[in-house]
Amino acid sequence: MSRIGFIGMGNMAQAIAEGFFRSGKIEKKGVFAYAPHKDKLYANSERIGFVPADSLNELVEKSDMVIMACKPYQIAEVLEKIKEKLQGKALLSIAAGWVYEDYHKILGDTVRIQCIMPNTPAMVGEGVLLFEATHSLEKEERSFVLDLFASLGLVEELPTSLMGIGGAVSGCGPAFMDLIMEAYADAAVKYGIPRATAYKLISQTMLGSAKLQQITGTHPGVLKDAVCSPNGTTIRGVDALEHGGLRATCMDSIDAVMNK
Repeated sequence: MSRIGFIGMGNMAQAIAEGFFRSGKIEKKGVFAYAPHKDKLYANSERIGFVPADSLNELVEKSDMVIMACKPYQIAEVLEKIKEKLQGKALLSIAAGWVYEDYHKILGDTVRIQCIMPNTPAMVGEGVLLFEATHSLEKEERSFVLDLFASLGLVEELPTSLMGIGGAVSGCGPAFMDLIMEAYADAAVKYGIPRATAYKLISQTMLGSAKLQQITGTHPGVLKDAVCSPNGTTIRGVDALEHGGLRATCMDSIDAVMNK
């Protein structure tokens, strides 16, 4: 079984480590992590169960597979410090904006590379894990990684050219869904439902609607039509959303991300 090392142990790295352990596909003694804030690192180690490393070099030496989970702006500096020790190992990256070619320019062919874009629902095993199609992992190694990350949610492969838009939709998307949940909860509160109850109702409605589409594969428009009776209440709400430009605004939000 591969020994895995995390460079960085923020919220996403913690979620991924916890998901790995829940899956039972990897042992806690085979997962290491390094982060510069030692107090937090050791506290998270006690809570989650990974083995803390005292330095970058120690982390890389103990690992067969390294997960780059630090901030994107820190990566180039980190790679300069460890690129010699990374030779012959696999490097997985969950950093936004970094793709295979960015790493290959720095590390060459001596390191096997795979870029992955996760999102925050991975924290509860309902994430989207986008795998860049361009990679240099060995066949069995990649199968192991795909299976491991599947414990965190939906795994999907995309060509490099689509990793940006994929990340915009699934990576930024949770914030957009949260805004919608908050807005509908506010409406429920406006008409008398307690806020805690409102959040329960709206989040479950969004979860159930998504699961219904996912399981049945039915077009969202067909599912919407099934709720809209002639001259009924729901179609009036749909009409209000259309007049408010909901669809165009949703598409505009992705344009804003892509044109940053």
